[in-house]
Amino acid sequence: MITPEALLNGWRGRRFLLELALGAEAFHADRDGTEAPLALAVMSAAHALDPNPGQLHVSFSGPGPHEMPPAATPESVVSLLETVRLAEVDHGMALRVFADAVANARYWQEPDGSDVLAATPVVRAALGRVARHVAGSVTGIEWWSAPLDPADQHAVTWEGGQAAQTPRAADRLARWRSDTTVQEARARAERLARPEASWSGEWWSTPPSDLVHTTRSLGEFGPVGVWLVEDDMGWERAVTHRVATPAGARVYEIDGPDAWTALCRTYPLEVTEQKRHDWYRTTGRDGRWQLPDWTAVAVDHDAVHLTAAAYLTAAGTAVPVDDGVASVIAGWNPDETYWLSDDARPQEDGAVWVCDDQGWVPGS
Repeated sequence: MITPEALLNGWRGRRFLLELALGAEAFHADRDGTEAPLALAVMSAAHALDPNPGQLHVSFSGPGPHEMPPAATPESVVSLLETVRLAEVDHGMALRVFADAVANARYWQEPDGSDVLAATPVVRAALGRVARHVAGSVTGIEWWSAPLDPADQHAVTWEGGQAAQTPRAADRLARWRSDTTVQEARARAERLARPEASWSGEWWSTPPSDLVHTTRSLGEFGPVGVWLVEDDMGWERAVTHRVATPAGARVYEIDGPDAWTALCRTYPLEVTEQKRHDWYRTTGRDGRWQLPDWTAVAVDHDAVHLTAAAYLTAAGTAVPVDDGVASVIAGWNPDETYWLSDDARPQEDGAVWVCDDQGWVPGS
């Protein structure tokens, strides 16, 4: 199971803990008709720390008018974090809070104010109580560290329709490898070397998106893939298809930063010139960058699975690869598996899911 330290080490893990504390306060405020001072303090402190303060990136719900609160500091947030009554973590709460943490991920610019707030030493230390509460939960998070379940995989098609027909995996991977090489050469010739220069490009580190990619389901809550989506487009309807996976599939499990490091070391692909500016902004690191060469990975593996625990621990951080070389897990969704062969096939019959005020529910 995930440890408190692992949750506190990751950008998304800390954001999950902060959102969980806010959700617990909102629950008690709604039930008791009381105020929500932590939410107000977080909103104020996050605004002050945000690199782009014209935007607010914090969830808020509670009684009373939603006005900009008086100026707050990380220290005043800590005093409220230490007294907030934490709620029991169940599947529904874990998914809703996780969805908030995932939705606010961004790898093409600096972390937002709430992420910066959660990373300050004093707030991070105060979130330790929340992390211990989560890590001690007996329900709601047991799947976070689980490896791929080959008998329970689902693909998502947004806004209805049939599952998309994907090209042959080998052809798509070869095209991705060629395109990545061309982009690296072009970036070397055209972009400024200064990491803070105003350049952007493909900031993600996933295999090609038109390969089959899947997540497990969580019973009545449906597939994880409808809940936990980075950089979503505000979708409110989806069709999910069960995916038949091959027996004996060779699956590489990314269960933490060390597994990502090993993947990059074994199958290295240099992407410094094309990733430099985006990944500098999101991590603050200037140096060489690598990706796994997915065409080479596909020789030895049929699929690559990122556990939810690894996502919370490592997504968005500069993961060391070798001296002077690092990488970033960016654009992945929690529990996502990319299939690098043609043997994973979506079934024809799909299930409709729609998003309401409480999250994703079966639709028609």
